[in-house]
Amino acid sequence: MNVLVINCGSSSLKYQLINTDDESVLAKGLVERIGIEGSLLKHEKTGLDKLVIEEPLKNHKDAINLVLKTLLDEKYGAVKSLDEIDAVGHRVVHGGEKFASSVLIDDEVIEAMKECIGLAPLHNPPNIIGIEACKELLPDVPMVGVFDTAFHQTMPPVSFIYPLPYDLYEELKIRRYGFHGTSHKYVSERLAQITGKSLEGTKIVTCHLGNGASLTAVKDGKSFDTSMGMTPLEGLVMGTRCGDIDPAIVTFLMMKQGMTAEEVDNLMNKKSGVLGISGVSNDFRDIEAEADKGNKKAELALDKFAYSVKKYIGAYAAAMGGLDYLVFTAGLGENSAPARKQICEGLEFLGVEIDEEKNKIRGKEAEISKDGSKVRVFVIPTNEELMIARDTKELTCK
Repeated sequence: MNVLVINCGSSSLKYQLINTDDESVLAKGLVERIGIEGSLLKHEKTGLDKLVIEEPLKNHKDAINLVLKTLLDEKYGAVKSLDEIDAVGHRVVHGGEKFASSVLIDDEVIEAMKECIGLAPLHNPPNIIGIEACKELLPDVPMVGVFDTAFHQTMPPVSFIYPLPYDLYEELKIRRYGFHGTSHKYVSERLAQITGKSLEGTKIVTCHLGNGASLTAVKDGKSFDTSMGMTPLEGLVMGTRCGDIDPAIVTFLMMKQGMTAEEVDNLMNKKSGVLGISGVSNDFRDIEAEADKGNKKAELALDKFAYSVKKYIGAYAAAMGGLDYLVFTAGLGENSAPARKQICEGLEFLGVEIDEEKNKIRGKEAEISKDGSKVRVFVIPTNEELMIARDTKELTCK
């Protein structure tokens, strides 16, 4: 069975065509600058060099049309006919409380997704546009929505409720939702496969560390708590997002600096985090390079990031009543040995002891804890596209 996985951003589109029988990637690519001058597609068929196509793309329908045309290309394509695409799996950022699992998409589901736009105004609209474009271009192909928030719907009320008047939750659904759920689910399930241990009875902290970053406490295989909140702004210090701050800072800036709500929102989401502290970049590689040169602000940014991750690990170990496994994933988590080392230093009292030699890895599965470490520490590259393809296969093969 061939599943096309689609992940639409506001001006971009990532895709993979996956054979779910052996879980191989037949082709993958990225469309950039949709609706902007200089639109292009970067496409890779397994075993061939990358193909780059520059072509004006007015909207996501144009982009998906180009993707489908490229998948049919005689040399670079992966299928001879669109009939060989059996289903399409769509990443959707916010499902609110409406979706606790992946679902087959119909008109009713699309309307429910639209009702969640207020909770994710930057993410859900392009997700929905991508779905509607695919339905128009592939009208007879079943579509599945896979939600970043779904994995976290198992959180107990004590984890997801905010200490605000309860009627704000009842009327406006203001609560913690969490994100990166597809990634946290994948690495926790992959951990069970690697160790041969059941997720029942286990206490795991999964660390999805990239430009956007979140931690999840996974208890008995289910999300128990997570660091991102109603939006992806809460939690850890991130590339450009501030994470946890005193909420009174918002009104302070508005009163003292005359900033509008939109300006404060832009500052917290796009100008803060390690970029804001370092003044260098939101790319950790650039910041690490500057820190190596003695840049004190760059050093502070890295220290603050590691400190925020460390605090959440300790908090989640306390909330779950212990810790059995610690997992690092996503761009920074998979590739930065210094970041992993800095985060784990000082957690020896919890039983976290990493082996410096084992830790010298990039982008591959490995256990990096010392032999005999009470808490076993792993690096597991995430694979959200495969998770989406699996869910899509399961729902469309019934």
